[in-house]
Amino acid sequence: MAKIVRPDDGIPARCVWYDRKKYVTVNFMIQQPRDLRCEITDDKVVLCCKDADDNTIYNEIYFYDKIMKNDSRERPYDRTVNLLLRKKTPDVAWPRLTKDNSKPSWMAVDFDNWRDWANEEDDGREEFEYYADMMQDLTKKGEPPTMDDLDFDDD
Repeated sequence: MAKIVRPDDGIPARCVWYDRKKYVTVNFMIQQPRDLRCEITDDKVVLCCKDADDNTIYNEIYFYDKIMKNDSRERPYDRTVNLLLRKKTPDVAWPRLTKDNSKPSWMAVDFDNWRDWANEEDDGREEFEYYADMMQDLTKKGEPPTMDDLDFDDD
């Protein structure tokens, strides 16, 4: 695969990202991407394509941590290009997408899909224990009422 060279007229596409236990998802907002070239390596991604208005789109991101390039992929859609990046070290939260502390203006966190998965297992266990205790209390109530005093009208 030939290396993608930065075009002189390239503009960055807006992107949003979110973190999960085993992977990171990056969504580039590109209207009708065509001639898509995406180079995913262990420590960066380079994306280059044309959009609906014939603008040349170019994004280059150096990742916060290493990824598994063979288990990562890109998928173009009508309005976006989605990247699914498999983390090399799962169960480690990424506080940011980029290696650099500064965030580019075209990059944002996708808070609609963001989850604080680091505490997710503990929260689930606490909820499970609450419902288990509640179910145990229901079984300790004794015999159900007889309901002999109910009137049934035969109309």
